[in-house]
Amino acid sequence: MFTSNPFADLTVFLPPLVMQAYIALMIFAVPIGTILETYHKGSAKFFARRRKKAAAAAPRRLSGMETTFLAVRTIAEAAVSGEFCKWKRRTSHLLMLYGFLLHVITTIVMVFAYPEAADTPALLPALWDIGALMILAGSLWFFFFLRVNVVYDGDSPFHVGRADLFVGSLIGSAAFALLWHLVQTAGNPTASLIFFGVYIFFTTLLFGSVFWSKFAHMFYKPIVAFQRKVEAANGSSDLPNPAHSRTERS
Repeated sequence: MFTSNPFADLTVFLPPLVMQAYIALMIFAVPIGTILETYHKGSAKFFARRRKKAAAAAPRRLSGMETTFLAVRTIAEAAVSGEFCKWKRRTSHLLMLYGFLLHVITTIVMVFAYPEAADTPALLPALWDIGALMILAGSLWFFFFLRVNVVYDGDSPFHVGRADLFVGSLIGSAAFALLWHLVQTAGNPTASLIFFGVYIFFTTLLFGSVFWSKFAHMFYKPIVAFQRKVEAANGSSDLPNPAHSRTERS
């Protein structure tokens, strides 16, 4: 199971060019959905006004070196989900983040570099499966035990709302990717076709629902974190002391 390229067998009925065009469309859907959400909510105008107000109120201007240092620090914190205080929430987000990156990157490499090749390096499909397993571990942990509305509002662990669209479609995509690979390896073409169709459905939902889901928050959070660091450094921040106000948020 862990050494076969699941996309190579699709070329019997699906030309590689179609798979490559589909991936390009999914990648294109992310910035389009993010831009539409930003325009719809007025987030860009809000941050532009806040940045202008903070710059006007700042007692001093930051040097280029200081700004670069804050940018690097923001990226470093985002890479380890440093905005979360407790290890459980941080671990679940790191599993999702790096599992997602691993799964997406190996998908792109296998579809574009080895669309029909039987000699796909065994490491690629293995990493593809490991990425999906990491996504499932992190997202199921988050969905059933760490969601704020469930933990603090006393709702059922199975309670689902619009805010769960991102994690729900992520779980569906990763789960049916593994199931598709499993039945394909077992040599069941009918089940393989069905699970591939469900996998594509959840993957399309994941990338096509950026406007409605929390997908775009992955891009917002680092920008907001950087702006807050700049305001704290130049003295224009109106936030209370982080030592007293920091709370765990999803």
